[in-house]
Amino acid sequence: MLQVVKPVDGLVRVNDFVVKFANVNGSGSASANQMFGKAILRMGVPAATRNIFPSNIQGLPTWYEIRVSEAGYLGAREGTDFMVAMNPQTWDQDIASILPGGYLFYDSSRVVPESRLRNDIVIIGMPLTELCNRVYTDPRQRQLFKNIIYVGAIAALLDIEIEVLEALIAEQFKAKEKLISANIQALHMGRDYAQTNLQCPIGLRVRRSTAVGDRIAIEGNAAAGLGAVYGGATVAAWYPITPSTSLVEGFQKYCTRFRVDKQTGAHNFAIVQAEDELSSIGMVIGASWNGARAFTATSGPGISLMQEFFGLAYFAEIPAVIFDVQRAGPSTGMPTRTQQCDILACAYASHGDTKHVLLFPEDPYECFTFGAQAFDLAERLQTPVFVLLDLDIGMNERLTRPLVWDDSKKMDRGKVMTAQELEAGKEFGRYLDADGDGITYRTYPGTHPTRGSFFTRGTSKDRYARYTEAGAAYEDNMQRLLRKFATAATLVPAPVVRPASRPTKLGAIYYGSTTPAMLEAADLLAADGIELDLMRVRAFPFSDVVNGFIEAHEKVFVVEQNRDAQLRTLLVNELEIDPARLPKILHYDGSPVTARQIAGKIKGHAALTARSFERSAS
Repeated sequence: MLQVVKPVDGLVRVNDFVVKFANVNGSGSASANQMFGKAILRMGVPAATRNIFPSNIQGLPTWYEIRVSEAGYLGAREGTDFMVAMNPQTWDQDIASILPGGYLFYDSSRVVPESRLRNDIVIIGMPLTELCNRVYTDPRQRQLFKNIIYVGAIAALLDIEIEVLEALIAEQFKAKEKLISANIQALHMGRDYAQTNLQCPIGLRVRRSTAVGDRIAIEGNAAAGLGAVYGGATVAAWYPITPSTSLVEGFQKYCTRFRVDKQTGAHNFAIVQAEDELSSIGMVIGASWNGARAFTATSGPGISLMQEFFGLAYFAEIPAVIFDVQRAGPSTGMPTRTQQCDILACAYASHGDTKHVLLFPEDPYECFTFGAQAFDLAERLQTPVFVLLDLDIGMNERLTRPLVWDDSKKMDRGKVMTAQELEAGKEFGRYLDADGDGITYRTYPGTHPTRGSFFTRGTSKDRYARYTEAGAAYEDNMQRLLRKFATAATLVPAPVVRPASRPTKLGAIYYGSTTPAMLEAADLLAADGIELDLMRVRAFPFSDVVNGFIEAHEKVFVVEQNRDAQLRTLLVNELEIDPARLPKILHYDGSPVTARQIAGKIKGHAALTARSFERSAS
């Protein structure tokens, strides 16, 4: 069966639709699907790609989703407009996800019973397996080239310029001429078949645009790894864990490029795979204590295992940077699904009274800038700093501003007392607050032969690092740490406020990867007459601006991707806000939140609020 034609009017949209590929893990489809997504970007049309993959063995289902939006809405969206159904295991759910009037593209080498199709979608069958079997004899070649053949066919259906795909193939197989020609041949095989046997183009089309502008597409993990290089990191200690592994791999790649002496070949960096997460953070703390800039990358289970050393670094006041690429928990949870569920675990990591600095990047650009800034903050504040990404940012390519760096920027090493200052008789107390900001002076090991030394301990001490269990000295130290935390609020990235088009008493607070969906949701709500002032929180501790924003509104919706409203809990706890003023907008099934989900929940709350106002007025 070449094509089943149904009396259905297909969706007609230009540069505004969702394509989804349903494949089997290990089938070699990933590179072909990614090439397809890149082709849309190369045509100047904004697109957001998401790779949805299993956490265990080869042979399980995997999906690759591309949202095309010339308007720039790049958050996840419900429903599929064009489904490439290549996995019999997930056929029923894949068919069910297609919107009415949407398109199904499938391998029609085997006839699919009418009972497993839908009569409200356009069905396009192409005998991919038959075509491959005619041309290729090797089983692996048949599978790999089938992926390229369907890319060529879909390019014809969606009117994607074949020259763009040819250029991408040439880049992917650079210096391998035989592979380039073989893949281009398969690409044209699919395109030629579609143009001859199918109705091309369909109602969904990609039209060349300039909407991408100068933006680039890069994964958040890669951008964070590059940020660590520019931030001066020379040591990384880690234990592999999804979805953070590619962050350290990116750091290694960039260090190999930028941190190898061209004359001698010597490496100016050290990357250590530790035996476990606790060991890795211990190595980071040791390297930082010695004056290096060091970091680890992990996810929620690693954060749980590192707790003991977080407390040591906080109380002994040793810099450290931790990149936490969050995934769905608790325990092993869903390792390849996204959430924002480590907020409280990081903010109050370790036992006793601890408070840690958190940074919340929204996209790869901020993964890069915050990744670099974290090292300045850690040394300035002499404390651990957590950069909280999540899988959706970390492992998916996102359109973002070009990564730029000011070459005149100098590293902020914080309050480090020099040998000259010690020789001149300047008073040194490792935990002595000489400036009133809670931040004390430190020395590097070996700074002076007789002065400036101290014993680093995780036990209670006085201002001169001498061991003591005197209650007054302990309380003095703990209060100073609170002053330092207040100082941190003035140093971390400030929140970003986006006012509504007209005055409103309703606001929304959000952070991190929720941003694309939140901005689109605000537009959907405004179209329904619900205006929101928006605030994107970028760090903890919270600046005074956050408290002022909440005070200026009757209700502030807190939008986040976890079950227990963890950011809201921080706001209530730290700013002593009445919880009733902060309605929860939550999403935590492991998929990225969508604009319609946010807007629908906010509309429900707004309707309840309006009815309560009416009752009180009557």
